[in-house]
Amino acid sequence: MTDRPFISFMTDFGVGSSAPAVCRGVMLDIAPDARLVDVTHAIRHFALRDGAFLLARSVPYFPVGVHVGVIDPGVGTDRRPIAVKVGRGDYLVGPDNGLLVPAAHALGGIVAARALENRALWLPSVSHTFHGRDIFAPVAAHLAGGTPFDTVGPELDPASVTRMELPIATPRDGGLDTSVLLIDAFGNCRLAGETSDLVTAFGEMEHGRQFDLVLPARGAHAPARIRVPFVATFGEVPIGAPLLFEDADYAGPALAVNLGSAAEELGLDLDTPVRLEPA
Repeated sequence: MTDRPFISFMTDFGVGSSAPAVCRGVMLDIAPDARLVDVTHAIRHFALRDGAFLLARSVPYFPVGVHVGVIDPGVGTDRRPIAVKVGRGDYLVGPDNGLLVPAAHALGGIVAARALENRALWLPSVSHTFHGRDIFAPVAAHLAGGTPFDTVGPELDPASVTRMELPIATPRDGGLDTSVLLIDAFGNCRLAGETSDLVTAFGEMEHGRQFDLVLPARGAHAPARIRVPFVATFGEVPIGAPLLFEDADYAGPALAVNLGSAAEELGLDLDTPVRLEPA
């Protein structure tokens, strides 16, 4: 930790909600010198996988610190509030529902885990439905301010922390079977897998190489085979044309439509199966 502790904060509370600001106020009251960065609060409500993926892709770019994730459809139930320490030295704080684990792996893996049971580190009054404010925010701020990790609660077996398995890409019969992992605000569709999976399936990915995008029947959309080039950026194809590119934010393959929404125009949704074949 630096002299000014660092806290990142991600939720599905929504951009129109006062809840993120309330949680930030709690953290700054406890750790007034903290540098506090919002990852996003616009995750789709209850979308654990979206949040886990985005948090994992964000935290490696942050200073060593405390990272708070709150997507918590099980709030108030017997799901555990936890904190984990990772190989890089950071702490991740949030619900034990799989949200934190991909980010922990991105920072060197879980080296220790604890249940948040020390009520002295919580707010004095704890609600059934706002643990982001009452438990996660204050514990994160205490950790950022130097409170020892072993005081937050009893030790947990790291193997007992709830895991989340993200979809993968599978090279098969000269092509690559994948699926839509994430859809961003522009309608770009991040595909499961990494750019290395494209290389495994097709060899080195030359700029401009043509592929066939093979799609199943999707609602009102009939099965389709659509030609897409592998290019560096949107403006390399005509307006309204589809493309395959390496998404810089997420370090993996993605589909887009120049000045359009790939999700809408190609009829794609989360988990839609997608196959890429050489043209």
